[in-house]
Amino acid sequence: MMATVYLICGKLCCGKSTYAKQLKVKQKAVVLSVDEIMLAIFGLYAGEKHDEYAANVQTYLFEKSLELIQTDVSVVLDWGFWTKTARYAAKEFYRSRNIECELHYLDVNDAVWQARINQRNQSVMAGKTTAYIVDSALAAKFEAKFEPPAKEEVDVWVSG
Repeated sequence: MMATVYLICGKLCCGKSTYAKQLKVKQKAVVLSVDEIMLAIFGLYAGEKHDEYAANVQTYLFEKSLELIQTDVSVVLDWGFWTKTARYAAKEFYRSRNIECELHYLDVNDAVWQARINQRNQSVMAGKTTAYIVDSALAAKFEAKFEPPAKEEVDVWVSG
């Protein structure tokens, strides 16, 4: 079996990281997460440079994923792929190198999404997890950025 790259797409706080961990076990893959690196280096406060740093981390992780693929290790990219442009660029990055790539989309309704945001925020405030607090402004910012994928973009559609 050839190594595969799994792109995890979905809104902020929709369950991508949980799904990525499940896929890691099922596919014997390595999860590469922008948030994990950003939080390890900057904590919760990367400030105005957050988006720039996150873009640099993504570039690094694309290159690191190639090293893993070359050693026949599958990779789960856990960072949202919020726009059609980002999804297309990622797929082309791998397809141009003859690397199998699947887009997994986590589709949640607004009630589930809000419940997951609340659950995450409570876990962060209780010190049970390290993640970004998602207030209403941040949720609105990312919801405005998010472009749901078309059916033909998606290899695995997960509703929940």
